[in-house]
Amino acid sequence: MAYAGHYSGDFEDAAGFGWTVEARFDWPTLIANKDREIDRLNGLYIKGLNAAGAELHQARARLVDAHTVELDDGRRFLAEHILIATGGHPVRPDFPGAEHVVTSDELFHLPELPRRIAIAGAGYIALEFAGIFRGLGSEVTVVHRGPELLRGFDRDIRSALHEEMEARGVAFRFNTEVAGVEKRKGGYAISLKRGGGIEADLVLFAIGRRPNTAGLGLERAGIALGPAGAVPVDAWSRSSAPHIYAVGDVTDRVALTPVAIREGHAFADTVFGRKPWAVDYEAIPTAVFTNPPVGTIGLAEEEARARGPVDIYRSRFRPLRHTLSNRRERSMMKLVVDGLSGRVLGVHMVGEDAPEIIQSLAVAVKMGATKADFDAAMALHPTSGEEFLTMRERAPEAAD
Repeated sequence: MAYAGHYSGDFEDAAGFGWTVEARFDWPTLIANKDREIDRLNGLYIKGLNAAGAELHQARARLVDAHTVELDDGRRFLAEHILIATGGHPVRPDFPGAEHVVTSDELFHLPELPRRIAIAGAGYIALEFAGIFRGLGSEVTVVHRGPELLRGFDRDIRSALHEEMEARGVAFRFNTEVAGVEKRKGGYAISLKRGGGIEADLVLFAIGRRPNTAGLGLERAGIALGPAGAVPVDAWSRSSAPHIYAVGDVTDRVALTPVAIREGHAFADTVFGRKPWAVDYEAIPTAVFTNPPVGTIGLAEEEARARGPVDIYRSRFRPLRHTLSNRRERSMMKLVVDGLSGRVLGVHMVGEDAPEIIQSLAVAVKMGATKADFDAAMALHPTSGEEFLTMRERAPEAAD
């Protein structure tokens, strides 16, 4: 769906390179093709489980006691080890008219493309869907209770993405919240706590996710849940019951797909593979598939400054492809460098191919590369990625 949202811009850009493109988007085709691909992937996962000799039960399970798992059809299984990997679910709001809103779960199955959509939230999911629907032609308004989007990210990422999304036509309403939603003829009226209201054909709430632990019977195994229902675990993914483990979004750690995969791999190697190891949560590469996308690894400037003196290198530039397309898009790249050792502590980017570029640079950051190492590497010209190797002038911010 994120790819689909990018094509409208690509078609516009093509004109500058001599192409005449007459494009028409069809929502049912996208949804049908998306469903077919998900079915294919699901089939591959099931095939892999069967080939490995796993016994798969399509049923709901709960713990009866510390070692007994019961399915909803009454069958019971005794287990020496139990792994909880039930993921999470979207938080649903509670206010007048909340029954009219949808979450990210429902967005994948909408019967038609909404002409106007209001989105509550300004994290990963909210902004990714804002980019998708705006790219597909919808009018998009993002409502956020805070003063800026992507809380917890580097401030230059936040401001650069805000600027670029507004340039693409996404409207933002900051420092306010949805107070209620009323169904009216032809759509919904959304009242805000501060700043009037909005009219839309669809209201999406993407204000966070919570672990799927309700009804699992974890209390029967002596496991006390943490804030928001998460399963507290140690470095080895063990819960308070030593033989019960938990990985992924059901825990209180990092809620990212590759992190969950790594945690599951570490669990299997440690418990059954005789190769014990624990996941390292330092310098996790992260992408936000907005339009334009975000890629980041390591410390934000604010985090780095809290640890000591830093040097900042920053670049805002127009990507080469847009010299003919005349698109006003500007990419942002940033290096956060330890002011004493010269080690690169953080690499941040907003712009085309940011996730791909950051994934490559993640190896260098993980290995402890310095700014001098970046400077010594030969730049590949003409690319956007070369900008990370040619930033020579420190930003004017004081090192301390």
